[in-house]
Amino acid sequence: MTASTSTTRDYVPSGPFAGRFGPAIALKSRETGRLTELGPFSIDPETFGPLEVAYDFGPVTRKDIEAGPASLWRYAPLLPVPRTAEERPADLSPGWTRLLKSENLARRLNLKNLWIKDDRDNPTHSFKDRVVATALAAAKTLGYTTLSCASTGNLANAVAAASARAGIDSVVFIPENLEQGKILTSAAYGTKLIAIKGNYDDVNRLCSEIADDRDDYGFVNVNLRAYYAEGSKTLGYEIAEQLGWRLPDQVVIPVASGSLLTKVDKAFQELIALGLVEAKPYRIFGAQATGCSPVAEAFDAGWDVAKPVRPDTIAKSLAIGNPADAPFVLDIVRRTGGAVAAVSDAEIVAGIRLLAETEGVFAETAGGVTVANLVKLLDDGRLDPDAETVVINTGDGLKTLDAIADHVGPAATIDPDLRIFRQTIAAL
Repeated sequence: MTASTSTTRDYVPSGPFAGRFGPAIALKSRETGRLTELGPFSIDPETFGPLEVAYDFGPVTRKDIEAGPASLWRYAPLLPVPRTAEERPADLSPGWTRLLKSENLARRLNLKNLWIKDDRDNPTHSFKDRVVATALAAAKTLGYTTLSCASTGNLANAVAAASARAGIDSVVFIPENLEQGKILTSAAYGTKLIAIKGNYDDVNRLCSEIADDRDDYGFVNVNLRAYYAEGSKTLGYEIAEQLGWRLPDQVVIPVASGSLLTKVDKAFQELIALGLVEAKPYRIFGAQATGCSPVAEAFDAGWDVAKPVRPDTIAKSLAIGNPADAPFVLDIVRRTGGAVAAVSDAEIVAGIRLLAETEGVFAETAGGVTVANLVKLLDDGRLDPDAETVVINTGDGLKTLDAIADHVGPAATIDPDLRIFRQTIAAL
């Protein structure tokens, strides 16, 4: 693994994988900017901090992107993947999900202009299909024969399904207390599903050890993390393109590891640098659950680093007590004038119901976190009700039915009798 202190512009790609990741030319330390060659690396050996992908983009126009497929691969010239479909493994072509104009929810909350980016439309019904697509392409390029992950549920679904489509083996690790729906929908794809006694952070520690022990396992969120995380940029790209090639004024994003929020910001910055959108101020807000809110607590306290917590929330897909990208989330929300807030489990359920009842969008618990924080941030005066706002729904409520099982159900149970129906409906 070679290193350089040069800028991206001056850097000359080297190593066995140079030229094999499309526009990506190096891995870069997120702390120091130091560049290293492309490869199966996720940690800078000097700072022990995370690495991310650095690029030398060629000319890219709106017309080029618009001519691409209705999937995240329309942005292949901006991702660390081979440029042509023939060079990538067979995949489920996620992305290009709906950006829904909200009328009813906006009216309920007195918001002037609200959009819902609805990632339920992805093949396994969450945004994780995006990150797995870029990780899978990297795994093939790097020679891994088994795809793996540590997961709070949605990633397990996405890795299992993508591996089945690509025809490669997969081994997926989850906490044993996940929602039953996510366990079953992962196992259905034929993956080797390993449940671990402990929380996500325990699972992640074990996977890091296995990644060091097995050279055939490509862990999408461990040794492939630098490439995997870039898939989240496509949410930011799509929001801008679907708004008519412009950036929104403010965005509310759920925070688990924090990678999604940081990559949406990275997407906006890349679009500005490439001249694909006009530069403008925008604000980014992070959303957590109070049962696992290390980033929100750090933001409120003015810290630069989040203190690890033990998760205790119904929002299991966000239950990461030691989020890897917390310092970068804090940097971004402060730079953009945003905030990170948290809501209770009761507020999460209310958020799920509010979105479903007003817009017909049934979100999983992470979506409930986002909507409930939208309400809270408006009530606190931190969100501008007159600004164009986008909220991101990352997954489908059918995966987390347990969260609302005690809160919704039949309004009445009656005999098949017209007279009884008339009496009942009049009383409801």
